[in-house]
Amino acid sequence: MESRLKIAVLSGKGGTGKTLVSVNLAYTAKKALYLDCDVEEPNGHLFFKPDNLSKKDVSVKIPYVNDYLCNGCKKCVDFCKFNALAYINNKVKVFSEVCHSCGGCIEVCPENAISEINKSIGKIEKGNLEGVTVVSGILNTGEASGVPIIKAMIDDENINEQVTIVDCPPGSACIVMESIKDSDYCLLVAEPTLFGSHNLKMVYDLVRLFKKPFGVVLNKTQDGFNPSKEFCENNKIKILSEIPFDVELGKLNSDGKIVSKENRRYHDLFAKLLTDITKEAQNEAIINS
Repeated sequence: MESRLKIAVLSGKGGTGKTLVSVNLAYTAKKALYLDCDVEEPNGHLFFKPDNLSKKDVSVKIPYVNDYLCNGCKKCVDFCKFNALAYINNKVKVFSEVCHSCGGCIEVCPENAISEINKSIGKIEKGNLEGVTVVSGILNTGEASGVPIIKAMIDDENINEQVTIVDCPPGSACIVMESIKDSDYCLLVAEPTLFGSHNLKMVYDLVRLFKKPFGVVLNKTQDGFNPSKEFCENNKIKILSEIPFDVELGKLNSDGKIVSKENRRYHDLFAKLLTDITKEAQNEAIINS
């Protein structure tokens, strides 16, 4: 592959196999960057077990109120739509857990009584395994949003690998939007159930909103009716691969093993999937150029 390619792997819910697909795509790429953006529950590192681990703190700005300068006008309280400020016992109290660090309260304060201080919300861990750079975002318990951590991961100036695999958070909320916005291609992972097809529609609507090229991987497939497959066929969505419901795969995965490393058949499956995604992304780039 001559040009850099960023692939975002999404699912409408947890447990569909999103991390299974992400980890194995990164491993079969040989030289790749794996970004675990599921910052509330990152688990890609359990498969890679990376060496040379480094850690970096991630902070956000939150308001600090100088009680001596504050005149109790409550303009900052009225401004904050997230209820991160309240006027209690003649003082402005800051609820940092729900603050979105917009800085608006500082702008509206007529007495310049509000400044900003740093607050740690989590960390980024980085390591390596056999040519794969493994980066995990970890959000501190109780924090409202992991978006600043994902921004810090994606904006890292040292990110220059040819293939980047973004293991997105499940669902379709703001944190997922932040994960996919700079991607070249989106891969949607779905289960063969009615619930799976419902959640597939969630991420399908999201990638269409962002006008991203995309395809689907159907995981845990068996003989018989597959609602997710029917959804793809009805909406003319390209199915790039089907991963069978397989006891051996399940055991390797539950033991924290990289299945494409342990099993040649799955190595070939994920290598072909990566090749197909690359071709799809290149075709889209040609069409849109």
